[in-house]
Amino acid sequence: MEGDWWFVVVVEGGERRQNPLRIIHIIGNFMRIWSIYSMYYYLCQSEASVVLFIFTCLVPSSIIFLSVQKPWRGRPLSNTQVVPAMINGAITALYFILWVKGVKSCGPLRAILAEYSGAVLGVLSGVLYGRRGHVWKKREKVLGMKEMAVPMLAGILSAFRRVITRRVSIKNQLKRRLHAITIASATCFMFPVAMWDIILRTTPDSSKEYPISLWSYISTIVFGVILIFYIENIAEERLHMVFSSPKHLMVAGGCIVVLEIFYKMDFSLAGFIICCAILGFGIYEATSLERTKRDTHQAPDLSEEPFEDQIHMSSLPT
Repeated sequence: MEGDWWFVVVVEGGERRQNPLRIIHIIGNFMRIWSIYSMYYYLCQSEASVVLFIFTCLVPSSIIFLSVQKPWRGRPLSNTQVVPAMINGAITALYFILWVKGVKSCGPLRAILAEYSGAVLGVLSGVLYGRRGHVWKKREKVLGMKEMAVPMLAGILSAFRRVITRRVSIKNQLKRRLHAITIASATCFMFPVAMWDIILRTTPDSSKEYPISLWSYISTIVFGVILIFYIENIAEERLHMVFSSPKHLMVAGGCIVVLEIFYKMDFSLAGFIICCAILGFGIYEATSLERTKRDTHQAPDLSEEPFEDQIHMSSLPT
């Protein structure tokens, strides 16, 4: 009995120590989603190029990541680590382009949910989301499959690039160094696309100047690319919460509700709750087999297990 009482005290103490990390995780996700709404507002109000916008955000982000992580220092990285990170950069570049296009065409709510669910919830959110389908500029009343396919594909690429990251890097420090290479590689892959976009937009009679929203760029760089990476690392390593998990979805859902109300979007709370409930149930069912398999092989005493087994998380491969 005394041993059980001591175990309960230790668990409760650990839960209290994790509360500040949970608050940081919630604030970080809120700021990231806020940056998405700011980006959506800017892209809808202006005729700025999606490719140039995300390329302009990736250039300083890659410089900051390389300056902070310094992947060329420390233990040399092998080709089996660097090459997949560079390939992941190409996937990341395509993901950013498609995802930002999805945000502009379908709205932030659909794009964010598509990042979690891929195709399934993207269709449901398109049906249950709202009544008018536009806020800041005129749109079609009903989005077609062509518009919805963009954020769906971006969500699939998001999951794919996270799988590559998990397969290549296990240790947290190594993951940060490889992520700097990935973002730099994504910037390089996007460079010719951005230059081609500039050439296409540069015509003899093109003298129109596009407005620049400094907050949209800064918030996307700081909160949407840089800060969210470290916050997700904290959530994964300390809170055992990965991107494709019901808890993570619940945090994002709460932030979305607040911002949808703040921006006075065409928001159906009932439809959004239904979408999140379906997605959360799907994630839970998809990971139930993995949890059962883990529990059957789990030792009775967790304190004697290796550290890697204790932090093994049951979630979709992201």
